[in-house]
Amino acid sequence: MANLRTEPVEHTRLHIGGEWVDAMAGGELDTVDPATGEVFARVAQGEAADIDRAVAAARAAFETGPWPRMKPKERAAALWRLGDLLLADAAEMGRIETLDQGKPYAIAQAGDVPTAAGLFHYMSGYATKIEGETIPISAPGRYHTYTRREPLGVVGLIVPWNFPLVITSWKVAPALAAGNTVVLKPAEATPLSALRLAALALEAGIPPGVLNVVNGYGSSAGAALAAHPGVDKVSFTGSTATGRKILDAAGGNLKRVTLELGGKSANIVFPDADLDKAITGSKDAIFFNAGQACAAGSRLYVHDTVYDEFVAGLVEQTKKIRVGDGFDPDTEIGPLAGREHFDRVTTYLDAGSREGTVLTGGRRVGDAGYFVEPTVIADAAAGARVTREEIFGPVVVVDRFTSEDEVVRVANDTRYGLAAGIWTSRVGTAHRVAERLRAGTVWVNTYGVFDPSMPFGGMRESGWGREMGHEVLHDYTDVKTVCVNIDD
Repeated sequence: MANLRTEPVEHTRLHIGGEWVDAMAGGELDTVDPATGEVFARVAQGEAADIDRAVAAARAAFETGPWPRMKPKERAAALWRLGDLLLADAAEMGRIETLDQGKPYAIAQAGDVPTAAGLFHYMSGYATKIEGETIPISAPGRYHTYTRREPLGVVGLIVPWNFPLVITSWKVAPALAAGNTVVLKPAEATPLSALRLAALALEAGIPPGVLNVVNGYGSSAGAALAAHPGVDKVSFTGSTATGRKILDAAGGNLKRVTLELGGKSANIVFPDADLDKAITGSKDAIFFNAGQACAAGSRLYVHDTVYDEFVAGLVEQTKKIRVGDGFDPDTEIGPLAGREHFDRVTTYLDAGSREGTVLTGGRRVGDAGYFVEPTVIADAAAGARVTREEIFGPVVVVDRFTSEDEVVRVANDTRYGLAAGIWTSRVGTAHRVAERLRAGTVWVNTYGVFDPSMPFGGMRESGWGREMGHEVLHDYTDVKTVCVNIDD
């Protein structure tokens, strides 16, 4: 365990134009291990001037470099190689994710890294399948009219700290498959996997300048990227409040915007559900990744006739969850990702003890690092903070309902609309309620299933646009209409 924590990290500088460079102002960021609260590395801290450099490199790679002009099968081959390199690098990439974010090493190595690799493998296929259409038109004369899907140009990508490598791959893979070039701004708390990905991209044959990485704070480097006139599109994943700032900043040159934002997702258990399956699935829906997931099933609604049995089972399973160091093979939940977020979540734990009944959890674990107990809260009012606001931690609020109409109403009574869950043995109930819920993804008799082929994104204040699936390519391409007079 010791060498996994103490072995040095290879890439800590900015990656611009295929080169590893220091920040122009010479600044550095501390990278903190959330299991210990101690600094284990320092990375270059990019500012607006470094964003300028990266955008210039990306623009040159787009305008004069080979990437957009490669044969589609050549781009596909490079992206596939990058997926293969990620799989071969799973041990080190997983170690970096655990050090940086805190998640269990076994999950990072066997889950996050293969998921990221799968994104590059899947999207590599779309590099050869970006197609236009022929259109029969009714204007007088004879015309051959068709559309072309073309890359947008330079794309700015801003990713969060909860799934650093996976969400980076959600964005980088389709952007590159479509022929764009990228400036990536990872979260300041978790920059290391993005830097390592950039090194692997060069090894895979992706040309210099196509994937640039600038570490830095959101308020400086992120804001500069969102507002930059040389950027044609920005894709952001993070909080709804920050998403509004991204949208305002992007308005200067009317760049395209994709926003995958917050959630307060409802998870509904009907009386005919398989309760054993629903209890385990609902536990995983909220406590996976220590609840640091935008789609977490944080509002749990259970039918009154099975409420007592369900909640007793949920509390029993929750108490058995092992919280600890991500490098301990017995750990199921690691620490929260940083001190600031730890303070925020513990504030909600305090609020929950006042607003409802804490059935289990509700406290810090240990004296070092940023660990909290998995927490189940009951009897909170509909207007309580823990019921209405995104906590982004291992905290679930459970309530009872008596009818389908009632639970659909309360499930939709939120400003968010990212995801939802339904547990029922009735096919009609499943399809009917899925149709009525205002959420971008609805899982039935499961929760948190993701696949490269499944579009993911939100409604209302949970964002615009989609990640993954063929839908995402619409967000990274532009449509050009060509109309040719074929009358001689």
